[in-house]
This record gives sequence, structure tokens and C-alpha cells, in this order.
Amino acid sequence: MTSVSRRGFMAGTAALMAAGFSMRVNAQGQRVLTATIPSTPSTLDPLNQSNHDAMAVSQLIYENLLEVDVDGKLVPQLAVALPDISDDRKTYTFRLREGVTFQNGKPFSAADVKYSYDFMLDPENKALRRAYWEVIDAVEIVSDYEVRFHLSRPYRPLLDSMTKYMGIFPAGSREEAGADAFQNAPAGLGTGPAIFKRAESGNFIELERNPDYWGDAPDWDIVRIDIASEANARVAALMSGGADVVGGPSARDYLRLTAQGGEISGAAKPALGAAMMMMHNCGVAPFDDVHFRRAVARAIDRAAVAEKIYGGLLEPTSVLVPQASPYFDAQAADKLAFDLEAAKAELSASAHADQPAFDLIYPTDAYLLDVRDTALYIQAALAAIGITVTLTPLETGQMFGEIFNGNHQTVLWAVVGTVDPTFIMNALFMKGQALNAGTNYQNETLSGLIEKSQSVAEDALGPILSEAQALLAEEAPAAFIGTPSAFNLWGPRVSALKVNTGITLRLRDVKLVA
Repeated sequence: MTSVSRRGFMAGTAALMAAGFSMRVNAQGQRVLTATIPSTPSTLDPLNQSNHDAMAVSQLIYENLLEVDVDGKLVPQLAVALPDISDDRKTYTFRLREGVTFQNGKPFSAADVKYSYDFMLDPENKALRRAYWEVIDAVEIVSDYEVRFHLSRPYRPLLDSMTKYMGIFPAGSREEAGADAFQNAPAGLGTGPAIFKRAESGNFIELERNPDYWGDAPDWDIVRIDIASEANARVAALMSGGADVVGGPSARDYLRLTAQGGEISGAAKPALGAAMMMMHNCGVAPFDDVHFRRAVARAIDRAAVAEKIYGGLLEPTSVLVPQASPYFDAQAADKLAFDLEAAKAELSASAHADQPAFDLIYPTDAYLLDVRDTALYIQAALAAIGITVTLTPLETGQMFGEIFNGNHQTVLWAVVGTVDPTFIMNALFMKGQALNAGTNYQNETLSGLIEKSQSVAEDALGPILSEAQALLAEEAPAAFIGTPSAFNLWGPRVSALKVNTGITLRLRDVKLVA
């Protein structure tokens, strides 16, 4: 898929308005919600999504046993309650909702849960994040509406992992519908509030309200999700009436439009499980040298980035843990705090002190957070200590290709995972995890700490995370810049929108003006 150009997007917006689409009621009298997102979903299969823009679509189609609500609280979805957990924390028993049907009319039961997890766990099916659930030994059907997960060891992040990168689909559907349906046109394959209707590659995806949805019905009949990679095109569509909700606005646009008041509204809240960073490929020069990595980290004035570029929508931190977190280790953060003289000393001690240079990849579309101005800042900041940075902007899909193939030196981007405080650390630095191919960094001590953190209860995490932060500050395998906020803009036809701490647009809760 390719993203539509600004000219094409605006022409489409004008045509829709000329046709009366701006009234948000189509020829069939259906209420239409239109949102814009920055990047094209590479797949609509929940097992293989690397893109959170795609999740704005898939999370309307598919559901899980549990979900995280907009405020970051773990709540039941297809389960009726949080699971019963055995004393040894190796058995999780879920009671399931009765009366739920898939969008194809098939009743939902424990057999579908087992089928979905068994399919994902089968190595032959190459689920992108299968490694998150390898601890599951077996899924047992206890009864039609009760299912039990047997684990090989205690695994604290299990429930958070179940809320994302997964979806429950009908037993037998992978064989019956085929891979192409799951990737491009998953009609009838979920239990969610919206049914896939149609899509035009690179331009839009359209869903219709599920009339048999078990939960609260959306306030819209049709949701159309337009793709526009340029932030200016998305904001122009909002201001002209061609769009109701904008995902991924620039911080500059958000601050300007919310300050103006008028018909454009917006809201922000701290994102959970998110980080903005330079993710280094530690297997290639110059990031194979720890002194060079420290030099880069110490040359970045995070407070200036947070205030001057993001207007307070980024909380600066030089470690993976936000300052507001009870797990934040100030001593570890100080080791990589902004200090130009320390940065120059680290560069002099590195093996790449002679004419140091590297390429910095960053997404042109606002994947989770618009980082284009930050890329320019980093280029200037590193020039101040003698490092030449060549900026390489790529569309999000191309960027992910470079990351997963290890074809980069460093990438500037924002990452968001589950609300588990070790999720990003695990994804970046544990062998076999999705993003480890992009960091090429493994450390036996750090791996042991991550594994230990997964086996303990949450109240025992503090000392483990402090030790992990100290090690990451020493090794600097990534240059962490800050924790972003989630923020959205919407137009006058929207009466309420709940900003999601997980950043992904949560369109099912949008309320329209009567």
C-alpha cells in the first residue's frame, strides 16, 4: 500500500464536501464519522500489526479477553472478569461472555479462544509477536464459556500482553477465509463494534456498525478512516470540514488550534508504555562503540526538546522510565543527562572520533508523534560536538522494513507498547523479540533482569528496574529523549472523544452532535 498525496487527499475532501458528505449523513441516512490517520496499515491482521495506526481499525473489528481502557486500567472484554490465577501463578482461568456472536453470525465460545491462541503460537504461522506468548504451554477448554491457560513459568506481563497484538477470531476461519482476507478485507471475522465494509489501497478504509454487537453501540453507523501522510493535509481536512477527527497532529498544530478556541477542540493526557528515542543499531559503526553512544545521549538537551518543540507534550527523560513513574531512577538518569563537555569527552574516547558521522532515519508521517523538528534539532546538537548527521526521512512502512532487516544506523521515533513497565525494554533488548533485530543489542545481565522482572509480582519490581536503568545508562544502547503525551484534535460535529493513553485512536467511543 502507498499513502495518498496531499493533493489527492484534498481533492477527495473537496469532492466529498461538494457531494454533501460534510453533513455526515450518507444517501442511506447513516451517520458517518470520518477520521484521518498518518500511515497506511500494512495489514489488518491483528497478529502481525507493527503499526498503531492500523490498530485504530483492527481494534474496531477484533476483540480480546481483556482490554486496557482509555485511562490505562485493565478491564474485561470478551471475558466477564479478570481471571482466577493459581497460587503458583502458572494457571489463568477465564470465564467468557455468553450471547456474543462473531460478525458472520457464529456464536463465540471457548473453542474460538483456544483456536486463536493455538494458531498464533504455531511457529509455522509466523505471528509477528509470538515471542510475547511463548510462555503459554497449553490452552484448555474447561467448558463452552470457560478457558484455562497453562504457563511454563510465572509471567507477570501476561494479562497486559493479552490486550494488544492479538485478537479472537472464529475457529476454522484461518483455513476458511484465507490469509488475504485477514490481511486486507476481514469481513465478519471479529466480534467488535464495527464490520469491515470496503477499502481503497492507500486512500481509505470504511467500516459499518455491527448491529448485533454485544456491548454499547457506537454513536455512528459508518466510520471512514482516511490516510494522509502529511500533517498539513490532515489538519486542513479537519478545518475545512472534510474530517471529524485527526490522529497524529503535530504538536505545533495541536497547541495552536487548541489555544485559538473556536470550532476545533482537542485534549491530551500522558501516554502509558510509550517512549521517544533514537534506537541505535549497536551491531554497526559508529553505534558499536559505547563511548560514541554515550556521546550522542549526553549531547541532547531533552528539556529544550520537550518545551520548545513539543510545548510540554513530552516529558523529558534520559532513561526508559518516565520521571513521573514510581520506578524512575534519578541516579541512572543523571549518567546520561545533557552535558556538552561530557559528550565531547566520550566522543574523544570512542573508536570513531575521527570525522564521526551517521545516517538518522525518521518517519515522514507522524507515527505516534511527529519527530521531524526533533530530527533537525538532533542534527544541529550533534554538529556542536563535531558529529555529522545525515537525515533520511522514510514513510512508516519503509522505516519498519529497515528496522526489522537491521538496515540502519539509528532511528528516531516514538514507540508505544502495553502498559507493562518492562514491555519496551523487553521488545528492544531481548533476543527473539520483534525489535531486537533493530537494536542488535543483547546483554546477559540485562536479559536476566528482564526475565526476573517477568517472574515477580508488581510490588517487587522497583529494585529490578533500578538495576536495569543503571545498566542501560552505562551501555546507552538507545538515546531516550522523553515520554510523549497522547493528543487528538476534533471538529464541531464531535461532541465527545476520549483520548487514549495508548495513543491509538479509540473511535468506538466518539460521540457525534445530535
